[in-house]
Amino acid sequence: MATVLSLFFISCSSSDDDDDDEYGNWVESSTFDGNSRANSVSFTIGTKGYLVTGYDGDDYLADTWEYNSDGDYWVEKAPFPGVARSGAVGFSINGKGYLGTGYDGSTKLNDFWEYDPTTDSWTQKADFGGTGRYNAIGFSIGNDGYIGTGYDGSEQKDFWKYDVASDTWEQSVGFGGQKRQSASVFIIDNVAYIGLGIHNGAYEEDFYSFNGSTWTRLQDLDDDDDDDDDFEILLSSGAAFSLDGLGYVTTGISGSITTESWSYNPATDTWEDLPAFEGSARQNASAFSFADKAFVLMGRSGSYYFDDVWEFRPNELENEDD
Repeated sequence: MATVLSLFFISCSSSDDDDDDEYGNWVESSTFDGNSRANSVSFTIGTKGYLVTGYDGDDYLADTWEYNSDGDYWVEKAPFPGVARSGAVGFSINGKGYLGTGYDGSTKLNDFWEYDPTTDSWTQKADFGGTGRYNAIGFSIGNDGYIGTGYDGSEQKDFWKYDVASDTWEQSVGFGGQKRQSASVFIIDNVAYIGLGIHNGAYEEDFYSFNGSTWTRLQDLDDDDDDDDDFEILLSSGAAFSLDGLGYVTTGISGSITTESWSYNPATDTWEDLPAFEGSARQNASAFSFADKAFVLMGRSGSYYFDDVWEFRPNELENEDD
């Protein structure tokens, strides 16, 4: 489920003391058992994370891997039966995973699939309602899934809702933001927060929340002199997740690949810079978010593809030696 983008930051630290302790620690976890890759789909079901498809620099992939977050180990599962691809999206609803769209090296795809972990099986569902595309975003709110934005030959801004019960798609209207691809999305308390990405080669600065019925424009990410903010975040192809009521974005492209990390507080509509991601700078990484932990994994730097997995611990002091 991947995206491809960039970051530029102006620190919003309230202290000039570089020696102050900072909370937010990255700890390396069990290395992925499969091929190194980027632009994969990731979703979580219970305490398990699922990584599917992607690109390893030579081949488009169709394997499925399950990560046990309690035991910190990987198990290969039934392969994805659709066309091998990268740049697809995924989400989970009611104990099942969903995967759709993407690119197979020649075709922009619009097929859509369901994964049942209890039977370790994939079932093809109704095709995505929009055009075939890649570098879109996908997420779920309650019992509905959503896919939007992305690239189908040009950047798009449409959103489509998937009804699990009827296996149907309906266009969701009301998004007033700009077209984009390689955007970021995270979910906090059943609300999606959407922003970043690129359009016509420029980074987008608008930021929105969506509760399943209403879109709300939030504070832009542009360090506007007329606002009270003191940050500027220009990012594409970053990894995004939520944990303990906050949203997070890390890595990605900002002119060049970066390790910068930021957190978002929906209560104050503000961002805070965090200790940098401790792995190598990368783009098109994936993320798993569970009730009490989160991980960033895979991705690429130029032609080098990663297979490392990093746990983010927001309540631990930064420790670059662990």
